Amino acid sequence: MTDRPASPEALRDVALEVARAAVGVVREHAARGVGVAATKTSEVDVVTEADRASEALIRSMLRERRPDDAVLGEEGDDVAGTSGVRWVVDPIDGTVNFLYGIPQYAVSVAAEATGPDGTAEVVAGVVVNAATGTEYVAHLAAGGTGVATRDGERIRVAPPTPLGRRLVATGFSYDSDLRELQARALVRLLPRVRDVRRLGACALDLCHVAEGLVDGYVEEGVHLWDHAAGALVARAAGARTALLPGVGGRDLLVAAPAHGFDELLAAVVDSGYAAGE
Repeated sequence: MTDRPASPEALRDVALEVARAAVGVVREHAARGVGVAATKTSEVDVVTEADRASEALIRSMLRERRPDDAVLGEEGDDVAGTSGVRWVVDPIDGTVNFLYGIPQYAVSVAAEATGPDGTAEVVAGVVVNAATGTEYVAHLAAGGTGVATRDGERIRVAPPTPLGRRLVATGFSYDSDLRELQARALVRLLPRVRDVRRLGACALDLCHVAEGLVDGYVEEGVHLWDHAAGALVARAAGARTALLPGVGGRDLLVAAPAHGFDELLAAVVDSGYAAGE
């Protein structure tokens, strides 16, 4: 393993530098007009040239600054590393929002470090709303305590709220069969909470949990690049997150303030989001 400095603070700074540069690329493409370059899992799961250009820039900058690190990105091949650090990149989270000009899409960059016991942990993460420039940043400080900020100011989750008065964010898969299962579970969850919001970008939804704009988040079918950075921001601000098997056979992500997590999780499971329920 290559001996390269990899403090959470140093990795955070790299993540912020490359995310800001990628936002510049995304904005340049937005100014020229956005079109679909390809589709992935279905005809509604789109990729734009901006996605590809953003990830290419991020990979290039990471290769220059930390050539021994591994990289996992949504749009490119996995790159192995020797440093014990892996970067998890979503060049545009919320691509459909980007395509339609809805200002809820972000560049997400996280750094995952492998400890002496072989366990990997996300230690730094940055989510930048490319439309507004709002920056959510988190890292693990000494003792494992998380520090989360929005535009440099510390953020915390919402205060305790009864389940029936919680606003919960969610998302839907691009797979039609999974969407049907999600809709059925949503129908059962909706009467238990204040309301549900579908904003279209997992990373930003998790940051909204962190800053107290919403009281929770639930979605099946997320990938690591969707949530690596945002989940760290949420946990550093006082949330808990969990991945469990979803009813459709894919990862189900649940996030909420720690003080109300168990109650929301129970409602999510009881509503049929989880496998075997």
